[in-house]
Parts: sequence; C-alpha cells; structure tokens
Amino acid sequence: MSVPLVSVLITSYNREKYIAEAIESVLAQTFDDYEIIVVDDASTDGTIDVIKTYAAKDARIRYYVNEKNLGDYPNRNKVASYAVGKYLKYIDSDDVMYDHCLHVMVSSMERFPEAGFGLCTIQDPHKPFPMAIPGKQAYEEHFSGLGHFHRAPGSAIIKREVFEKEGGFSGRPLIGDNELWFKLANRYPVVKFVSGLYWDRNHGDQERFSNYAKKHYRKLRYDTTVAALNNKECPLGGGEKSRALKRIKREFQKHQLKSALLDFKEIFIKRKNPYDRL
Repeated sequence: MSVPLVSVLITSYNREKYIAEAIESVLAQTFDDYEIIVVDDASTDGTIDVIKTYAAKDARIRYYVNEKNLGDYPNRNKVASYAVGKYLKYIDSDDVMYDHCLHVMVSSMERFPEAGFGLCTIQDPHKPFPMAIPGKQAYEEHFSGLGHFHRAPGSAIIKREVFEKEGGFSGRPLIGDNELWFKLANRYPVVKFVSGLYWDRNHGDQERFSNYAKKHYRKLRYDTTVAALNNKECPLGGGEKSRALKRIKREFQKHQLKSALLDFKEIFIKRKNPYDRL
C-alpha cells in the first residue's frame, strides 16, 4: 500500500451528533491521496460507534481510543503520532471541509517546498494566492491587523517533518495553535491561501465557549503573544517589537477594562436593592 500524501487528523470527544458529517466531508474531497486517522479522547456517548461504522467501510480510516481523556492539544499530538503522510491536515470532529479544501491546500504547499506550513487568510490586494512569505513578513502582517496566527488548526496544513521536528503543540489549552504558528514562523516560510475552505461550526459544547475560556482566553493569548515577541528567535527588529508590544498591551488593557465594567454591571443588576453595600 502506497504512503498517502496527506494525513487527515480528527480528534473527538463526545461528538456523536457531528462526527459523521466531519468524516463524510473528508470522503467527499476532490483530492483523494489521503488517510484519515481518528483518535477519540475517551468519549462517553456514541461517538466511538459512529467512528467504527465508517472505519469498517473504508480502509483509509484508522481509529484509536484513548484509555483516559488527554485534553484537546495533547490529543492533537497523539493523533499526529500515527500519521505517515507528508502533510498533516487537522479537521475538528464538529467541522466540515468543503470538497475542494485538500486540493487547494496541498497544491499550494507543493508549489513552495521551502515552506513549513500554510494558513487560510484574507485576500491580499497586491498579489493572487497562493503565495509563500518569509516568517518576518508573516509577523508584520499579523500585527498589522491580518491576524495570521489567530487561525484555528482547521485553517492550516503542516509538513509532518516540521511538526515532528518542532515538537508539535505544547499542550497548553485554548492557544496551542496560536503558540505553534508563532514558533513555526520563526523558522520557516508560510504559505498563504484562500479562506473559506472549511465550515467552522459553533455550538455550546465547545471549549472556546466554556466558562474557563471566557475567563482566561484573552490573558492566555496576550501572554503567548508577549512571549513570542520576546523570544530571541522572533524575526522582528527591536523597534517593530516595541511597537507591537505597546499595541497589544493597549488592546489588552482596553479589554480588561471593558470586562471589569461588564462584571460590575452584572453584579449591580443582580442585587435585590441597588443601594445595598457591594
């Protein structure tokens, strides 16, 4: 059996309602040189039964079940450890890839063999996609407002050898992708291609809508960005770093103030008597 060019990676936890649609969207791709690897993170619903049904019908699908729950990013590393393809393509078990997704991403990466990873991004007014840019330019564009490094794993495709060499995701919750894109851009060119290659479903069971995320995400992202700018490998010059740090600090302080005002308003509204002592 030949080695597939792409390993499509799916991690799941209690996604019985959605995972069939995610798998079907991969099977519908116009590009067909891939394997599908699913690692379930000890689901307690019927997710594993759905996975088994698909694996029994298609030899390209392999699945594994963790004995205990690892969490989001550790499980992303786990599923990548089973991959054999040249490229890693994550798709979350509640998302949907449009049928041209793999074709666009893979053909874009193949045009630029020097690149380490690729990201969906907004249209460039000066040059058509795809294009490869140095890590320094990716940093500059990120901090100019394009936000390249805020993209979710579903927006990316990564060379497996690069992912393995750099140690994959750190395992930190919520911002593991953000953290990895900064790290990879320190060392490799980035391919930019069109956005809208997959559907990012939103629902209340996702970690990004948890109370933990609401409370901590902004601070985690701020800390990750500061660490990236202070990293000795950061490709930006001293003045560029200083301006970026000032900007993100100002934005974070504005967000903190807004959050504090909203919290105060909520506390005030909940009080039975608005004149009671806080």
